[in-house]
Amino acid sequence: MSKTIVYTLRTCPACLKLKRDWAGQGIEFEERQVDDNQAWLDEAVKLGDQVPVILYEDGRVEVGYLNMIS
Repeated sequence: MSKTIVYTLRTCPACLKLKRDWAGQGIEFEERQVDDNQAWLDEAVKLGDQVPVILYEDGRVEVGYLNMIS
């Protein structure tokens, strides 16, 4: 894996905040909108039950952002 992957939904407020904050901080990531792709949804569900799901380069998984989940 070359960069952090973030699984998101279009209508998720926590996902939108994460994307805004990280863009402002210059943090690079690959966004995978699970409402666009069944395979990405399947991947996300294996990692967590709510979005955003963050899969870091070192394999660490975090569900939610700043104590926000959707």
